[in-house]
Amino acid sequence: MASSLSTKPFLGAPDGSARLGSLQSPQMLPSPSLKLPARRSQSRRLEIQAAGSTYGTYFRVTTFGESHGGGVGCVIDGCPPRLPLSEADMQVDLDRRRPGQSRITTPRKETDTWLTTGSPIKVEVPNTDQRGHDYSEMSLAYRPSHADATYDFKYGVRSVQGGGRSSARETIGRVAAGAVAKKILKQYAGTEILAYVSQAHNVVLPENLVDHQTLTLDQIESNIVRCPNPEYAEKMIAAIDAVRVKGDSVGGVVTCIARNVPRGLGSPVFDKLEAELAKAALSLPATKGFEFGSGFAGTFMTGSEHNDEFYMDEHGRIRTKTNRSGGIQGGISNGEIINMRIAFKPTSTISRKQNTVSRDKNDTELIARGRHDPCVVPRAVPMVEAMVALVLVDQLMAQYSQCMLFPINPALQEPLEQHKSEQAQIPL
Repeated sequence: MASSLSTKPFLGAPDGSARLGSLQSPQMLPSPSLKLPARRSQSRRLEIQAAGSTYGTYFRVTTFGESHGGGVGCVIDGCPPRLPLSEADMQVDLDRRRPGQSRITTPRKETDTWLTTGSPIKVEVPNTDQRGHDYSEMSLAYRPSHADATYDFKYGVRSVQGGGRSSARETIGRVAAGAVAKKILKQYAGTEILAYVSQAHNVVLPENLVDHQTLTLDQIESNIVRCPNPEYAEKMIAAIDAVRVKGDSVGGVVTCIARNVPRGLGSPVFDKLEAELAKAALSLPATKGFEFGSGFAGTFMTGSEHNDEFYMDEHGRIRTKTNRSGGIQGGISNGEIINMRIAFKPTSTISRKQNTVSRDKNDTELIARGRHDPCVVPRAVPMVEAMVALVLVDQLMAQYSQCMLFPINPALQEPLEQHKSEQAQIPL
């Protein structure tokens, strides 16, 4: 997306406003000593290609805005025509992401009400509960393990209040777009995406206590920590509360599954499906790790123990007896449940005294103020679902643009209609 450094309008102002505006800060202007190539020096405008704010090839999503600017949101390009879409489709997931839901999430309260303005779809959420004074100390000193320092290292300037684009509030646009992607996947291919908290601090939910074939959204949403097992949910809540009252934070793990995924999604070599899922998941704030299928545990097994043996099911489809591959083989979906786990670090902004360095390079101490999650994983659940949905809908469009233009090989490939009808017969 091109932006102008004159007074031409652009999307996503430095103050985070979602309105079309113009650059005002002299800090953001090019240096007078900047030398442009001869070919560009004759241009009337200096064009800058926006970097890092867009995901997708066929279903493209660009997020904009900052935590303490005018608002945040996204522009969705490539949404198929004739898709029934209402505010409620997005609002459900936006409400799940919304802060102020419980004592174990940030108490900042935002409505996350959205509006559309045409095609491509624009989703805009105003910021209405900012407290910029909470960040006065952080304008002078870097928060340990936060993006404050690296943003300065990269850009030489940053948005101090709320962390700017590094704030988790940026994910509103992702969750809104992900809700659209989930509806496309569900309506077109019967695909379901569900995520839940499988670890909070040192409380780990045993894998055998969750049946991925029958897991439901109601089970996940039955408690504030979004763990589908009530017993372990209470243990997780207690672990988070124990550090919350001390002004500290903890991390955890979100497990995500995708059921009824069509076969053939993903590509060999550089664009493997698991590589795209890892990139999408690790682009979320506070992520520290990604694994799918057997993950790192698979390294302790032999090939004979790890291999997923094939068999023919009662519907004449090739299936696997086990699913250590995590629904992906050779970078391509095989029709089994895709499962992955994403690790999130403890929230870096805490209200305990820490040693740090000021922006003018002096040793100092910092006690951060503001409203921050003592554990990010409960609110990360809809964010993970959204990113997985964005990957899968983009890969679905890629598959049908390349491999479904001509008649398929019915001996080896499945038409989508057959996939939907057979999945309806297979018990979940």
